[in-house]
Amino acid sequence: MDIAPLDIAGAYVVTPRQFPDDRGVFMEGFRGDKLAEHLGHRLDVVQTNISVSSKGAVRGIHYADVPPSQAKYVTAVGGSFIDYIVDIRVGSPTFGQWASVELDTDTRRAVYLSEGLGHCLAAREDDSTAVYLCSEAYNPQREHGINPLDRQIALRFPDGIAPVLSPKDTAAPTLAQAEADGLLPSYADCLAYDDSLRTR
Repeated sequence: MDIAPLDIAGAYVVTPRQFPDDRGVFMEGFRGDKLAEHLGHRLDVVQTNISVSSKGAVRGIHYADVPPSQAKYVTAVGGSFIDYIVDIRVGSPTFGQWASVELDTDTRRAVYLSEGLGHCLAAREDDSTAVYLCSEAYNPQREHGINPLDRQIALRFPDGIAPVLSPKDTAAPTLAQAEADGLLPSYADCLAYDDSLRTR
């Protein structure tokens, strides 16, 4: 299993080693010990989520208040997605920037994003299914969103994809609006929370 950092601090792409034979294929989908070597702490999986999406479905940009927020480990078990990790941490050197990874059932890659980062998925085909391992349970009072069509962020969706958003994501504020309203996590708070995880 290869774990490599993305350009956004706190985000990684995980590429498993696959073992095919005439019965199919076997691989390790998650290694908490290997991931901890990069994070400095174990990912404590508290909740798993499964989403099934039609082509063009866009989920996000979602994030949660820090602390504790919600770290995520996301992979595709059907179809394919573009996974976007957005730096919404005020004061971060890469604030407003994003990285993307294609998740599919060929490479079987996964992404990890730390607490305080924004997350968005765009389905590239019908019945695309993603599994999320989450460090905290969903708490609607602490969950927020940013409109994934925000021109300041300027996510690039694949050719042939017409984004389909939920009413909640359509009504979500822009990055600038969320910052002005004090809804975004600070980079300093995210670093402090990460340090606290390392000392547990």
